[in-house]
Amino acid sequence: MDLLSAAYGATSDDEDAADPPSSVPVATGSASFAPPPLKRPRWESHQYLPPTHCFPQQPLLNTVTPLASPSSGRYVSKRERALLASSQVHVESGSPLSPVTRAEVYCAVGSINNTNLRADILHSLQCQPKPGPSTSFPLKLSVCLKGHTKAINCVDWSPSHGHLLASAGMDHKVHVWNVWDKGNTTARVLKHHTAAVKDVRWSLHRPFLLSGGLDCSLQLVDVVEGKVMKVFKDDQAVEVIKFNPSNPDLFLSGGSKGSLRLWDIRCGLVTKEFQRSLGTILDIDFSADGRQFISSTDTTRSNISENTIVVWDVSRQVPLSNQVIGV
Repeated sequence: MDLLSAAYGATSDDEDAADPPSSVPVATGSASFAPPPLKRPRWESHQYLPPTHCFPQQPLLNTVTPLASPSSGRYVSKRERALLASSQVHVESGSPLSPVTRAEVYCAVGSINNTNLRADILHSLQCQPKPGPSTSFPLKLSVCLKGHTKAINCVDWSPSHGHLLASAGMDHKVHVWNVWDKGNTTARVLKHHTAAVKDVRWSLHRPFLLSGGLDCSLQLVDVVEGKVMKVFKDDQAVEVIKFNPSNPDLFLSGGSKGSLRLWDIRCGLVTKEFQRSLGTILDIDFSADGRQFISSTDTTRSNISENTIVVWDVSRQVPLSNQVIGV
């Protein structure tokens, strides 16, 4: 035992130089004893713990955080390897749309509010119309709106804001008019299409505009913010669009190839498609309950001299009758 105590108690010259003298007090007396020596820590070669600032919890897109590579020759911990892998996957999987500046899409000219309308116009807009056909006719021109540089294809009144009118033109633009504003009647100019805009429709309950055109796209725009909310890509030039009156999240589109498609705004996908070898779709309209719709075309592919009107069942995706109404 004396030999073992002497062996473990002895220290080398190297350890005396490297380790500072111990400050542990040693009791003296007959019952005193020397404390056991501390165990030497296990030596680990080049173990690295990355600093926390290298790994932000929410890295930005298109921003690669500089992390150590496993091929650098040093030890890389499991945690660091996991963070490196997750960071690479996050950057590679992100595929943001090409940035479109607000000025390229939206130009705020005037106001869309009704605070600057004439008192008689504002009163008539706030009053509920009487049921039945109107017997009064305008006796003079109310207002003249000028802004488009080419032909206008479509106009549509806002169902929720009676003083706002939208127009779509061959100049690739959609104008929003504050029709009776005493200042500037041009409220918005939207330039989100790259070709002629053939149709434009207001959303039934929100200040959103849906437009379609010859660039084979349908685009939903927030008029207040001037931002494109969603883009729906089609394989044909879009000629006409219409919202479903019973479900404002659904809309119907018809195009140059004769295809009729029912779209869902929430997912941005086609939910139903209606095919009958039709020519270019000229117009569409829903029934009041949204269960049926009617379409008109210039010609059918089977008979080039026939102008065709078809009544469709939305749920079954078929015409209500095998007979096609020829006009």
